Amino acid sequence: MSRRTSIMSENLKEEIAKELGVYDQVKKDGGWGNVSAKTCGNIVSKAIEIANRNVQ
Repeated sequence: MSRRTSIMSENLKEEIAKELGVYDQVKKDGGWGNVSAKTCGNIVSKAIEIANRNVQ
C-alpha cells in the first residue's frame, strides 16, 4: 500500500477548515477521514484561491 503525501500543510488545512466551519468535526473525529468529499473539494478550492492571491 502506497503512502499518500500531502502537498498542503496541516496548518493550512486546519485554517481553511476553521474558516469553512468544519474544523470541529475534524477534531472530534480525530482526523480527516470522515470529512465529506465535497468539503475536501471546498478546502482545496479555498487553498487554490489563497495561492492565487499570493502570486498576484
